Amino acid sequence: MTARSGRGPLAGVAAQVVIMAALAATVGLSAAGWLAGLAYAVVLCALLRSGMRRAGMRAMGPANAVTLGRATLVGAVTALVVTSFEHSVALPVLVTLVGVALALDGVDGQVARRTGNVTPLGARFDMEVDSFLALVLSVYVAGTVGWWALLIGAARYLFVAAAAVAPWILAALPPRFSRKVVAATQGVVLVVATAGVLPDAITRVAVAAALASLIWSFGKDIAWLWRAEQERRASVAARRARVLPRMVPGVRRTRRPASVSA
Repeated sequence: MTARSGRGPLAGVAAQVVIMAALAATVGLSAAGWLAGLAYAVVLCALLRSGMRRAGMRAMGPANAVTLGRATLVGAVTALVVTSFEHSVALPVLVTLVGVALALDGVDGQVARRTGNVTPLGARFDMEVDSFLALVLSVYVAGTVGWWALLIGAARYLFVAAAAVAPWILAALPPRFSRKVVAATQGVVLVVATAGVLPDAITRVAVAAALASLIWSFGKDIAWLWRAEQERRASVAARRARVLPRMVPGVRRTRRPASVSA
């Protein structure tokens, strides 16, 4: 199982190297860009293999293969963004890679549903790729609009980090259409900001609006999770109150006197 489950992730690493070599030969990559792209590919491979082992998956399946292809494009975007710290990069190439990665976002879900291969691993894989792409793009955009744009990409990771002090924050959330709309909006706004097709002032307003909608969405989810946690705690306390008299010696329940009928 170990050998077979590793073929897909390793193929992703090989594809990552090929794409980065093509970028280096055409538009140029810095040493730091190469290092970032390779590190991304290796970590992705390790995490994906670990997830497949835990899930007992012997093969990736077509939907996860699409997601892996999209993840490979995200690795190329990462290499270009890191390269941009040292010198300018070919913006049309960067925008094209991001656009294709976003366009494929809905494909893997469709493939999973049509082939009957919807799995928790696939959903998590898809979400992590989306989150990392948003993080990388927010890093690039922050150089134009300001450091606060980083909050768009960091929001999800801050949300997960908050579980260290509030574990209830990682509970399952119900599906919500507005959450999908906000997520899609982040991608569109970040791509437009990356392309630089709008005046700087309008770009800042658009990114600020996207960040505001993201804060609203996370706030709504946190409020729902807090209410669910309060209900869970109240339910646990009620069960303990019913069980305690039966567990503690010498504690009897007081019985209400039977009513006397006339």
